[in-house]
Amino acid sequence: MTPALRRLRRHAAPVALAVGLALTAASAHAETAATPVVAPLAATGKWSAYSEGRAATPPMGWSSWNAFGTDLTEARVLDSARIIVDSGLAAKGYRYINIDDGWWLKRRQSDGRMQVRIQLFPSAAVGGGEETSLRPFTDRLHKMGLKAGIYSDLGRNACSQAYGGPNTPNLPEGTVLEREVGLYGHIEQDISLYFKDWGFDFIKVDGCGVRAFGADSERVKAGTYRELPPLIDFQSISRTNIPAVRGLYTQIATSLKASNPDGDYVFSLCAWGSADVRAWGKDVGNLSRTSDDLTPSWSRLLTNFDSAATRALYAHPGSWNDPDMLFIGHGEFDAKHLVEARSHFALWAMINAPLLIGYDLSQASPELMQIFGNEAIIALNQDAGGHQAVLAYDSDDVQILIKTVGADPTRKAVALFNRTAEGKDIILTAEHLKYLANQPVKLHDLWAQADQAPFTGEAKFHLDPHQTLIFMASGTPVLSNGQYLSDLPGRVNPAVDGVVVPQADPFIYRMKSPWNGTRGRGDIPAYTGWGGAQADASPHGRQLQIAGKAFRSGIGILANSRLEVRVQPSDRRFEARVGVDDSTLNTTEAVTFAVYGDGKLLVKSQPLRFGQTPQALSADLNGVRLVELVATSASPSANPAAVTWGDAALLK
Repeated sequence: MTPALRRLRRHAAPVALAVGLALTAASAHAETAATPVVAPLAATGKWSAYSEGRAATPPMGWSSWNAFGTDLTEARVLDSARIIVDSGLAAKGYRYINIDDGWWLKRRQSDGRMQVRIQLFPSAAVGGGEETSLRPFTDRLHKMGLKAGIYSDLGRNACSQAYGGPNTPNLPEGTVLEREVGLYGHIEQDISLYFKDWGFDFIKVDGCGVRAFGADSERVKAGTYRELPPLIDFQSISRTNIPAVRGLYTQIATSLKASNPDGDYVFSLCAWGSADVRAWGKDVGNLSRTSDDLTPSWSRLLTNFDSAATRALYAHPGSWNDPDMLFIGHGEFDAKHLVEARSHFALWAMINAPLLIGYDLSQASPELMQIFGNEAIIALNQDAGGHQAVLAYDSDDVQILIKTVGADPTRKAVALFNRTAEGKDIILTAEHLKYLANQPVKLHDLWAQADQAPFTGEAKFHLDPHQTLIFMASGTPVLSNGQYLSDLPGRVNPAVDGVVVPQADPFIYRMKSPWNGTRGRGDIPAYTGWGGAQADASPHGRQLQIAGKAFRSGIGILANSRLEVRVQPSDRRFEARVGVDDSTLNTTEAVTFAVYGDGKLLVKSQPLRFGQTPQALSADLNGVRLVELVATSASPSANPAAVTWGDAALLK
């Protein structure tokens, strides 16, 4: 166990692991499972981000929760599925039809088998009330050419049981033990039932059951539910048992693989950005929630968007950042707020978020259906390269996001985003796009499906309140014989990002709590993304700079880190200028930079300190398929130096 992990385990001790043999086993398993995250920096020659399941592109579909909460029925779900097909949305990629909380009745105590609420899903009554199955339901979806998704929880009990009010419909029934419908203690049994027997293709696993049922819970004290000492403390990462949370999710991933030999499944982790899931979610499942639940308000959109927008290096084909399901159609994103609805859709597409509709489609206006069905914007989200957009300009008022699309480096997507309730002017430059400033830049508007007048150098745009303009751009790249790594985040994985003590990201927008109003101290971010690897920025969001030399392109990361880079046959050389970043708070460490190809050392720098000029590194990649970039400190500390791989690029 590394010193960093020992510190986290020591801080987690007050949580108390006296939760029975099951948790003891889970924690032990978690220690082993966590090894890849805190492994030694030795090059492995292997890509370590999650690649199981079927999420080569972000999943698209429909989910029942935002539409119906726990008041879902089989008829409502199938009606939405038929609209998905009949409207042509299924042909555009919307395939997953996911039922969320509310489908279950109870857990049968004779054998632990889950039972379905047949009043809601009448087709499940295959053998009477005691023998239920969702197989007829999934069969109907499959015959429509769709996929079926189901919901569960990491703990014994689900979120509706933790936070539902007295009028919440369709809560599990029966004794205390019968109402324990979560996966805890039943992972292999439930996963086998849901996927082998019932034929599901997608599962979302919430974490309320390992968060909300401590001894001080009013529902536990009332005897409604059994105590399960919390593994997650939303207010304190130090009181969160990170290894145990990761261990339970890893057990689910293992069971999913065993129950799906054809690999046709999607695993969605929903720990809301807690438990340092930023660092390991990409290694365990296909989707990883980066924030608490989205609500249909503009302020909440900013919060959830911010939790994922700077995480481009933590998303790849097979493992995606998830700022929560779409809320288009509701509240401030309804048919009366089409500007906001379009921004919501465009932003989720640019950052490669799952596009899961959460609306009763029988009530959808033609304008809303047009937003869901915009093929050009869907294509950005579904691009096979899997490159999440990178922030080229960032402020509290406006942002510019740039996304590499396809294999042609002359073409990129760009979104101009007005976060405010006032009109804003914004200047887009060729530099933002990493195009030559003396050559024309062409823009094609993806909402209007119209070409803009070409510009040279820069162009000015006016954005209405909450508006997002989104274009396909073409121009002449500054780098003529290759691509910068920061433009290819889907091919770069921070296998070890150097973060020793996880901290919440202070730049995530904080809104008035949608659940507690102005009670307490406010809605404090739980997403511990501060100090992680960044594209075109330092680990703490500053400009990349070494000894006064600024870099427009590059990777910022902490020392004692290892980046994995997938290489294509046409990539013949790696080049970068490296050093300790001027933003570092640790100005004493000496850091050595090394480049490995398929596990073998290719080139290595001298030890570099703060204030020393950047050193150029160059490596021949002939025959190499995986490059690893390792920055190692001679004296590791709890406050690692910030380092820069300036102008890091793969050249042809």
